[in-house]
Amino acid sequence: MTQPIVAIVGATATGKSAVGLALAHLLGAADAPGGEIVNADSMQFYRGMDIGTAKLPVAERLGVVHHQLDTLNVTEDASVAHFQESARADIAATHARGHRAIVVGGSGLYLRALLDRFDFPGTDPEVRARLEARAEAEGPGILHRELAALDPEAAAKIHPRNAKRIVRALEIIEVAGDYISSLPRHEYEAPAIQIALELPYEQLDERIEARVERMWAGGLVDEVKRLVGEGLREGVTARRAVGYAETLAHLDGALDAAQARELIKRNTRRLARKQDRWFRPDPRVQWIAAPADEADVERAARDALALVQAASE
Repeated sequence: MTQPIVAIVGATATGKSAVGLALAHLLGAADAPGGEIVNADSMQFYRGMDIGTAKLPVAERLGVVHHQLDTLNVTEDASVAHFQESARADIAATHARGHRAIVVGGSGLYLRALLDRFDFPGTDPEVRARLEARAEAEGPGILHRELAALDPEAAAKIHPRNAKRIVRALEIIEVAGDYISSLPRHEYEAPAIQIALELPYEQLDERIEARVERMWAGGLVDEVKRLVGEGLREGVTARRAVGYAETLAHLDGALDAAQARELIKRNTRRLARKQDRWFRPDPRVQWIAAPADEADVERAARDALALVQAASE
């Protein structure tokens, strides 16, 4: 039987990176020569965005190979299609070496594109440019109402201010004559097992609070200042990332330090709930208790290992 791809998924701050790393080492003991990590956090693609994305430093990766980290400059736009192609190539190469690919992240659309049968509808630069110009001039709300009239299911899943996703949905409808809500669902491209880390919201909120304080004390403001010099303000995606958008507002004088930290916490809580809601409806996702603290990471990794071994039998 083909060994399934393992994916450690779930909300931000649940401990995915630590559990994925521990699982890679456990697989080395149980199914040598171990695992390699494939990142599926879209903000960790960006070079230099380290503190605000909780990117695992090289020294803390314990010799485990990591893929899909630091692949973009902050001025570049992340592409789901490009990620699908390059990450699948990383997985194929990992398995060819006899290792096990462990996908780690909470970016739901990127995970779906990587793991599932997911073909991308065509694009048309002229159509997209026209829609983008309208979104800029008229505001995304008008385009969102148009989308709601054409594809209510898709519109219900896209925030009325998310111009990028609204434009893409309308582009698909116009160019491909298809609906974004009709994209493939819940069918793996290759054997896979998704393991989500579950943590009650009350505990997750406490963890987010502590994480944001650590990030701020650990140099987030200086990181953002440096990235501004590398073109962060020109980046369509990177500058809007949680932690970075609020810090930019602080540097512009719109927020004081305390206000910026509180806004980061609030937006991170919203992101965590959005991620949780993404994975809940997928019947293939298996849930285990997130590690309560650093000492509990090994337990969570062993729980994940048991599911992996069961799926591999």
